[in-house]
Amino acid sequence: MVVINNTLQRYRQCCFNTQDTNILEEGSQTLYQEVSRLRAKCEALQRSQRNFLGEDLQPLAFKELEKIEKQLDKTLSQARQRKTQLMFDRMEELRKKEQELEEENRQLKTKLEEVLRLPVLQGGGDPSNGNKHSQSQPTLQMGYASLSSYS
Repeated sequence: MVVINNTLQRYRQCCFNTQDTNILEEGSQTLYQEVSRLRAKCEALQRSQRNFLGEDLQPLAFKELEKIEKQLDKTLSQARQRKTQLMFDRMEELRKKEQELEEENRQLKTKLEEVLRLPVLQGGGDPSNGNKHSQSQPTLQMGYASLSSYS
């Protein structure tokens, strides 16, 4: 009985090993075909890239050159459209920034006017006195002094 069991076990190992080997060989063949297909595709893409860069154009026929020209025109058109869109987007951002800065400038002018009016409102002079010009009001001077102040 032990001899029969040993024989059956060796038979099973041999059968399974043969099946495993067949599966590995089929898998290897499939992988080899896949690698060959991908290699050919890679070479075709490299050739196309060289053609788009203006290299290796001599072996191409007239129709192939026309096809490349149309593809390049389409690509150029898309690049110009994208560039134009980016410029419009940037212009819109700058317009918004300009509006924000103008609003901030208006607010600062309003605050400045309030600060300049504050001493007069706080009773810096006698309101019953009709001479408003005699009151001292703060002034804001910016930039260069006028030439008359140096005379």
